[in-house]
Amino acid sequence: MTFVDTNVLLYAVSTAPEERAKAAIARAILDRADLALSVQVLQEFYVQATRTGRRDPLTRSQASALIESWLRFEVQDVTVALMRAAVETAARHRTSYWDAAIIEAARMTGCRSVLSEDLADGSDFGGVRVRNPFGPATVGAPATRRK
Repeated sequence: MTFVDTNVLLYAVSTAPEERAKAAIARAILDRADLALSVQVLQEFYVQATRTGRRDPLTRSQASALIESWLRFEVQDVTVALMRAAVETAARHRTSYWDAAIIEAARMTGCRSVLSEDLADGSDFGGVRVRNPFGPATVGAPATRRK
């Protein structure tokens, strides 16, 4: 299984012309059956996709419906065990708590890779490797941070 970070979900709903290639990649990823997410990822998606400052905000109803559809994937709850593991990973790898929580949610769902634009492509966090599906080789332009 492969873990999906928030930026994949956000690109999947983007209507921005400059994000057309990334949106197509994100939609293709979400057509797969072997994916996992976390409650954190779904929460971040909801907040970012519905914020009024977004160029193409979704309604709360649209965002909720998408989240319901993504519950077909395995979803890791936010637990005390996840929080403790994320705190340790953040300290060990000198990363933010939120990024470490993504890594640990991936680990807890049995994923060996995380699809994310926010973490360094190729980074290995104790057996969980980051892959940027939107990197230059994929879409022909440097990746940019979404969160």
